Amino acid sequence: MLSVIIPSRNEEFLSKTVDDIFAKSRGELEVVVILDEKDQKLTPRPNLIVKKKVGKPGLRSALNQALDLASGKYIMKTDAHCMFGVGFDEILKADMENNWVVIPKRYSLVPETWSINPKRPSVDYEYFVFPWVPEIGSLATGGKWFQRAQDRAELLIDDDMAFQGSCWFTTRDHLRNIEGFSTDTSTGDIFVCESEELANKTWLSGGKVMVNKKTWYAHLYKGNRGRGYFIDVKHLKRQRLFHDDYWMHNKWPKAIHKMEWLIERFWPIPGWPQDWQDPKYEREYIKNNNLSPAEWELGFTY
Repeated sequence: MLSVIIPSRNEEFLSKTVDDIFAKSRGELEVVVILDEKDQKLTPRPNLIVKKKVGKPGLRSALNQALDLASGKYIMKTDAHCMFGVGFDEILKADMENNWVVIPKRYSLVPETWSINPKRPSVDYEYFVFPWVPEIGSLATGGKWFQRAQDRAELLIDDDMAFQGSCWFTTRDHLRNIEGFSTDTSTGDIFVCESEELANKTWLSGGKVMVNKKTWYAHLYKGNRGRGYFIDVKHLKRQRLFHDDYWMHNKWPKAIHKMEWLIERFWPIPGWPQDWQDPKYEREYIKNNNLSPAEWELGFTY
């Protein structure tokens, strides 16, 4: 069985997303919705579980609460503003290894018509953004890799370095083996590097992140509609600091590969300088952001 988990906070399109999942799936599944704050009216179904958020605020605790309630062999997380291709669940199961995280092809969603936006290109591949960028405020966990998509268009299932956290598919066993979303690998419960954590844990533990172009989902394009939440910039910056340090300095104890291995596997990567290991980039990063040693350390331990 597939368990689809949906963390939701004041989401305008949650009911449409849930309805779409049940309409488009073709195998056995359950949907687990964790509601944070505002109540939502959802059509009752025997295999729909809706629970109020408990514990600390933030995405991390919502994900962990949903995983505790889920009972499927397979786990798919989706944002509460997504549409799916017909039979997405069975297609993803058919080409799947136990230690993989699989991402469907991603389109942009027009919520008013509940349709794919033809004016925006699909996204098949992403990459881990060079961390020592000029400003901490550059918070992207994945960059759209259109050249790789063009070069590897004939490959329907292929290696993917990074991905957006709006939808991912894996096995319960894999999440257990990589210790899920443990608090040791990020900063508190205000969790914005979910996909980065899951991708890096998967690759560095010997698994794979794969794109499956045989199916798709459409995700609401970033804008002013549909999302009832905002995250304080200070939390974003601190988590960015933490992740830059944690992954680039190889601090995850379960890793069997170093970050250098992952970078070499996908080299060349857009935006990464040839001498990316030169410590000058990290020094410039600290200097350009006017970080004192105490602030730098705070980012690592927050």
